[in-house]
Amino acid sequence: MNSYANDSGLNAAGRFGRFSYLAWNCLLAIVMLLFIAVIAVIFPSLLQGAADGLPALAMIIFGILYLAVLYFTFIFTIRRLHDRNHSGWLSLLLLVPLANIGIALYLLFAPGDAQSNAYGAPRATAGWESVLAWIYIALMALTIIGGIAAGVMS
Repeated sequence: MNSYANDSGLNAAGRFGRFSYLAWNCLLAIVMLLFIAVIAVIFPSLLQGAADGLPALAMIIFGILYLAVLYFTFIFTIRRLHDRNHSGWLSLLLLVPLANIGIALYLLFAPGDAQSNAYGAPRATAGWESVLAWIYIALMALTIIGGIAAGVMS
């Protein structure tokens, strides 16, 4: 039994395989979309007149949501880097233009260490994580195909 079998995905300690990484990022996107939808329903006046600029309250709320997304993006990236036996400090490459694309592709496609490494034993991917990861992969593929189709048709 590995020591990370039941760890929480919400802290930087531990490892994330590729599917866990995708699943938790998809979950983050879903949660943020739900927050934005709830805000839009409860405070529709916040988004009115958005062409003239968002009101200060809307900017504060969206700023807080953005910081939450940024925080969890770094947490998930650090865990994925740990799976590759790299320091979490490499996650700062997400802030560097073009390097962020390279690190994202690396984390998506490079397999993790099969054995224990400096950051612990491999973490088993939960069933719900596998399902959510495949949904996320399908959505990314549809987005890419849709973007290409839109570009060809214009």
